[in-house]
Amino acid sequence: MPIKRFPTDVTAGQIRSLSFEPPTEVVTQIIETVRSRGDAAVAELEQRFGGTNDPRRIPSEDILLARDSIDADLRAAIELAIENVRHVSERQMAVQGDLTGGPIVVRQGQSIEYRYVPVERAGAYVPGGLGSYPSTAIMCLTAARVAGVQSIAVTSPVREDGNVDPAVLTVCSLLDVDEIYPIGGAQAIAALALGTGAIDAVDVIVGPGNPFVQEAKRQMVGHVAIDGVAGPSELVVVADGSADANAISLDLLAQAEHGPDSLVVLISPDPDLLDAVADLCGDIAAEMAIVLASDMDSAVALADAIAPEHLQIVADPQVSERLSEQVRNAGCLFVGENAATAFGDYVVGSNHVLPTGGAARFTSGLSPATFTRRMAVVSIPDEAVDQLSEAGAMIARAEGFPMHAESMEARRKPKT
Repeated sequence: MPIKRFPTDVTAGQIRSLSFEPPTEVVTQIIETVRSRGDAAVAELEQRFGGTNDPRRIPSEDILLARDSIDADLRAAIELAIENVRHVSERQMAVQGDLTGGPIVVRQGQSIEYRYVPVERAGAYVPGGLGSYPSTAIMCLTAARVAGVQSIAVTSPVREDGNVDPAVLTVCSLLDVDEIYPIGGAQAIAALALGTGAIDAVDVIVGPGNPFVQEAKRQMVGHVAIDGVAGPSELVVVADGSADANAISLDLLAQAEHGPDSLVVLISPDPDLLDAVADLCGDIAAEMAIVLASDMDSAVALADAIAPEHLQIVADPQVSERLSEQVRNAGCLFVGENAATAFGDYVVGSNHVLPTGGAARFTSGLSPATFTRRMAVVSIPDEAVDQLSEAGAMIARAEGFPMHAESMEARRKPKT
């Protein structure tokens, strides 16, 4: 695709206008078909869209055979990635637990404690078909396991040979997930959210996928929780004249590999860098924009307004660190010349399931928190009841709820 060039006064909205529209009506029809006819509908939809002829759960012995069939070096790389993501996820869980600091005791004497409880059942969508994405299985399943989810179902479309990618099955096996269905598309999301008979409904669905998958996730909110609606991959690079044009071009081309609807942007106050990267990228297979900024601070401000999935800042180390502190809106922020987004996609330990389409303004990437619920536990001692019931009853009666008031007042103890 031709590279779009923008001047210094470009807005985030103009950059965002390069994105896509979701296939709402088609997905609605698929969901209603699965809702009404369950397993039979899933089988028919899979055949219609070129998927498997047998959407039943993959037998455990086939998963183990797949794990034994992959290259030993690939398996070692998968295990390293799992180890790093698990380490980061465990620290995230520890920090989440520390936020409670034990029960919160309020002035009147009552206590409120927050418990983080994992959902009972989670579903993970791992893209497949023409590609192989064991990294997505690593990100989704490791976080779910660290969160304490016991029941996990995976759906993933089959390859041309009619099987789910063996590297994906290897990840599932290494993380003790053996409930895997060779199903893709919106029908997979509908099956996980609604249940079909053969597939039990889940509480949370996570994972990236094509526009049909993501639109299905959006429409299923309310039946289940989701990690977010993941649109095409995005990378914004903010770089000054010291940046290596070849490395930057490789970063942008790497994200373009995710598909022609990916959005890659380079913002720089250095016109020579912009020209050099544009030449190296050529007719890139993605939506690409280059923006001439007045300075690095305004470049970061524009990137922050775009709120991309990935944001790289490439400058002198001290400058990079200073600019990174100005960023509030990014799915994941990569700071410094070595911090290529591709590391985050695979092995660095951060999670690559991230908000897109500007959603980084209000939501976060996948983590163990995606699979947990915060539940308040309230205890009220005798000495707190009088003060609380008096104030609570007054508010309740003002709202027209006398039984609320009497419910509180009934807890008062007789004076001795």
